[in-house]
Amino acid sequence: MSQANSNSHGQHSHSGSHGSLKSYVIGFILSIVLTIIPLVVILNGMFSETARIAIILLMAILQFAVQLVFFMHLKEGENARWNIMALILGIIILLTIVAGSIWIMTYNQVAH
Repeated sequence: MSQANSNSHGQHSHSGSHGSLKSYVIGFILSIVLTIIPLVVILNGMFSETARIAIILLMAILQFAVQLVFFMHLKEGENARWNIMALILGIIILLTIVAGSIWIMTYNQVAH
């Protein structure tokens, strides 16, 4: 009986821990496309400088999401909700630190 329990536990712990080949291929293709888009925009001098920066940032954010979903399996497993909540908390902390740093650097100029 213990052997049956250990086998079923072993099978349960490995199920869902790896993505399918289709998932990896989709993630890989999306990663390539999201890398090529800003490259083409920059090399061809398309759009204004502000639009180029916005495109690069947008593609980076999308690339981050693709990596998390297709390769890091963020939405899979029994702790998926906690993983997403921890990620959101980390992003909030990161944005707070970056925004605070920019605010301090901008408004802490000494007047002469």
